[in-house]
Amino acid sequence: MKSAQEMDIPGLVLIYGESFLVKQTFKIMSCFILEKDKQKFALEILEGGMVSMGDIIEQVSTFSFLVSKKVVAVKNIPLFQTQKNSTDISFSSSDLDRLMDFIVKGIPKNHYLILTTSLVDKRKKIYKTIADKGLIIDCSVAQGARKADQDEQNAVLQTIADKILSTSEKTIDNQAFKTLVDLTGFNLGILSQNLEKLIAYSGKAKIISTADVKAVVKRDKKDPIFYLTNAVMAKDIKNALFYLNSLFNEGFHPLQILKSFENLIRKLILVKCFTQKVSKNNKMSLKKMNFNSFKQSVLPKVIHYDEQIKISMEDRDQYLSNEDLKKNANKANDLFLAPNPKNAYPVFQTFQKSENFSLNELNQALIFLGDLDYKLKSSSIDAKTQIENFIIKICRKGGFEHDTEKY
Repeated sequence: MKSAQEMDIPGLVLIYGESFLVKQTFKIMSCFILEKDKQKFALEILEGGMVSMGDIIEQVSTFSFLVSKKVVAVKNIPLFQTQKNSTDISFSSSDLDRLMDFIVKGIPKNHYLILTTSLVDKRKKIYKTIADKGLIIDCSVAQGARKADQDEQNAVLQTIADKILSTSEKTIDNQAFKTLVDLTGFNLGILSQNLEKLIAYSGKAKIISTADVKAVVKRDKKDPIFYLTNAVMAKDIKNALFYLNSLFNEGFHPLQILKSFENLIRKLILVKCFTQKVSKNNKMSLKKMNFNSFKQSVLPKVIHYDEQIKISMEDRDQYLSNEDLKKNANKANDLFLAPNPKNAYPVFQTFQKSENFSLNELNQALIFLGDLDYKLKSSSIDAKTQIENFIIKICRKGGFEHDTEKY
């Protein structure tokens, strides 16, 4: 808000991104525009999906006899996406044209329209119109698993924590903060609530400890499924079983989890076949290879391999019907070793972790998963126990065992 204090805030504001940050930004913005005691009369909050475009424009255009300033806020406005529920109101192209005409003509003086949403499409005309005539505040945070994304998330978590703790003149030690993040994940709302609990629990102590966190905070973190597959690739039985249990508690279907394992094993088989073909008699020492060496010596060969696969698929597609092409469209990327070569680090990690398995071991694991898939679909077996059994087999030393044979 520092920059906003140096100029007049325009009558139109769009706030988008992470929900907690959007709420906090809206709160600051509305308090800045209106005096706190006048918000009751001057602030009108509407729910996107429940209000028509005509009602929004009418609310902004209507003058009040009680206050000189007026703010109309539309939360979760569906400007850039369709509504999920059939009962929700969505905006047609004519609705958006009407809003753009209203914006261009100008919002009445001392009247403010604040829009909030989770996602935007910067290519759309409505976004460009708002950017031209109003103020856009980006509260988005990277949601990926790349190191840069994780660093951005941690920086946001640390900033929010510091702000909350500063009001009580407390701090949290590094290990305690790491434990807190491990328990809550990237959920700023839950992080905020847990910090308030920790402030109260720690009493007169100025530093919140790991013991405080473990005593107060319950695990609310939702684990992405790739945490499970990463643990399996690392042959980390303890964490693999932990993440499996977490996913089941979150309501994941067993076949979803099974499919992720099938995709993983197929990818590892592709990698093993590729490395055997490329290295021939000279075995690649991927475990000892650093990332830069991988990019220089291995990645170009991977990209060339993917290009050859693409050419083969294009030749095949000439003989397929349109219906067959649609069926195979989603399978195409599964054959590539590096679908996104610009993001090479995950490819490097997969190649390194492939060294934990033999090709025979992976082949037997895929057969096991195929058998388990059939059993899950045709009988009432305990899915969790069977998947746990797979994890123990694939992660243990000595090779994967299927039936009575050992590989």
